[in-house]
Amino acid sequence: MSKNSPTNEFVHWFRQAGPYIHAHRGRCFVLLIGGETVQSPGFTHLIHDIALLNALGIKLVLVHGARPQIETRLSEAGLNSQIVENLRVTEADSLPIISQSIGQVRYEIEALLSTGLINTPMAGASIRVTSGNLISAQPLGVHHGVDFGHTGVVRKIDVDYIQHHLSQHAIVLLSPLGYSRTGETFVLSAEEVAMRTAIQLKADKLICLCEGQGIMGGDDELFHELSLSQAQQLLAQQPHNPYLEAAVTAVQQGVKRVHIVSNEVDGGLLQELFSRNGLGTLISAENYDQIRTATIDDIGGILELIGPLEQKGVLVRRSREYLEMEINHFTVMERDGMILGCAASYHYANDKIAELACVAIHADYQKQGRGDALLHTVEQNALKHGIEKLFVLTTQTAHWFIERGFVEANIDALPMEKQSLYNFQRRSKVFIKTIK
Repeated sequence: MSKNSPTNEFVHWFRQAGPYIHAHRGRCFVLLIGGETVQSPGFTHLIHDIALLNALGIKLVLVHGARPQIETRLSEAGLNSQIVENLRVTEADSLPIISQSIGQVRYEIEALLSTGLINTPMAGASIRVTSGNLISAQPLGVHHGVDFGHTGVVRKIDVDYIQHHLSQHAIVLLSPLGYSRTGETFVLSAEEVAMRTAIQLKADKLICLCEGQGIMGGDDELFHELSLSQAQQLLAQQPHNPYLEAAVTAVQQGVKRVHIVSNEVDGGLLQELFSRNGLGTLISAENYDQIRTATIDDIGGILELIGPLEQKGVLVRRSREYLEMEINHFTVMERDGMILGCAASYHYANDKIAELACVAIHADYQKQGRGDALLHTVEQNALKHGIEKLFVLTTQTAHWFIERGFVEANIDALPMEKQSLYNFQRRSKVFIKTIK
């Protein structure tokens, strides 16, 4: 069978998805589906993917929008609707039409989630969908001289009701409508409903399906990952980006990760959730890559990482038994259970110098600053232990170390203990760096 056959590609993808299947089971995701997505040709496929997430044990709250559907119905009725700073001004005469448009979208989603035809991805799916008046709202009022009428803001989400039904394996569907204690109806921003729901539920993820690829920079390049501070800086440049604004607020208030994903790619939601690199933009409070001290559980990942470099002669071969004995000397960089990089350090305290060894970054993640981040961590740890210099022995990566401040030196610059172990057959070059 060909190594790149469709069967092997499927098996490789399925195995790679395994850690995410385990990690996502039992987690709570809030998924924002704009009205543009609902009327797109691929919406039925998205419903199939949502059903699959439900079958995998993910707790799902769906929040839908209805902007293009509302625009169509208002136009047919001969009514104008003003949009100010991405929010609709809702007049009393347009409220019934807007409410009907939103209701129609909700019914369409419920109907699609209820299908179970044979020979379709929904075959055998028995999905329960629940919705209702779960959002308390209050009027937005007058802003910058504009009376927004029956446009409102979220006051409270019925978290207890939602959590109860999620625990019963149901999907909760929320519409962008809210109700006041006096019985008034208010039209809400779907982005705000999704964001507030994710915050109040303490959801693990908020996922926004959008037109386009995700969050774009000024040069039309996609931001694959943004820290909270980076997202805040970008929001200052894009103040009326509703997805970015919702993401920043959600992360600030405790949602671990926000994904902004294209609604135009068939299977884009699955790619974002079940592959390491995803498809859209990930915004999180912490760095996506975690650098930490290695544990015995990391040995398999380290061996997989350094194996190709050992075969090329870049690194000295290390056995599993060796790593088990030396694991406390290793620092690793991890992403979602995968070891992306590693480095070992051995301190010679009397000489105030340490050896940097076994530096490796996964081939798919090089040239993105990860090696520098790993080196910086090792240097900072060495400084805390009174180390003033690092040395490295290398045969093929001298320039990488020279570019980072290492200077070539003679063997006699090494600690005596290391000199006695020097392999003259390998003929590694010695490089030393003074750290501060």
